[in-house]
Amino acid sequence: MKYYLDEDLNPMIAEILGKDGIDAVSAKEAGMLQASDLEQLKYAASKKRCMVTKNRNDFIRLTVRFFNESLPHYGLLVIPASYPGDRFNLISKALKKYALQHREGMSPYSIDFL
Repeated sequence: MKYYLDEDLNPMIAEILGKDGIDAVSAKEAGMLQASDLEQLKYAASKKRCMVTKNRNDFIRLTVRFFNESLPHYGLLVIPASYPGDRFNLISKALKKYALQHREGMSPYSIDFL
C-alpha cells in the first residue's frame, strides 16, 4: 500500500508513517500544495498511490469521474471528521494498520473510510 496524503492532512503524518516503514508522501513533499483536487488525484494516480483525504465529497465525485472516463485510479481512503486533524499519531496509527491489512493496495476506483 502506497499513500498520497492530500494537503488537508498535516505532512507530519507522512513523516510518522515513513518512520514506521509505510510508504507515504504528503502533498507538501510532492510540491503539490494549492493544486486542485483534480490535479491531486491525477498526481496520486500517476504515482500509483492511494489518495488519502478528509475531503470526502469532492474526491468521491472525482473517483466516479475517473471511473466513467477510465482514468487510472488506485483507491480513495477517506479520513472521517471524527479524527481530529491535530492528532497526527492517532491518524498515522490508523493508516499504518490499514496499510498492513491491505498490503496489495486498494482495488481501482474503490472508496473506503478509515
